[in-house]
Amino acid sequence: MKIVVDTETGLAPWRQVHDQIVLAITAGALPDGTRLPPIRQLARDLGLASGTVARAYRELETAGWVLTARARGTVVTIPADRPDPAVLLLAAATEYTTRARDLGANLDIALDAVRKAYPTSEKP
Repeated sequence: MKIVVDTETGLAPWRQVHDQIVLAITAGALPDGTRLPPIRQLARDLGLASGTVARAYRELETAGWVLTARARGTVVTIPADRPDPAVLLLAAATEYTTRARDLGANLDIALDAVRKAYPTSEKP
């Protein structure tokens, strides 16, 4: 699992960590039972305060994405009402189109940016 926090996006760092973990779980990169790094370790790796990562983990636990136990740490648990990846993709596309419009991009420019950003060497 690779998490990248970008301080220039305007999105809170805890939310970036949270969203990337949810995405990794939904995509199958973090299967049920996978142990997440300890809060202090992940905070150190990302250059964040421990409280920032703790909040992300707390929100993940509240939503049912992970369980935390002292002996086992924080472990991925797939919620029964796990969102459909297509629904998550539509939400991401909606956010992207909103930002593209805010920047004054038309459909052709927005699609061109997606084509340039989409890795062509990987299979979906």
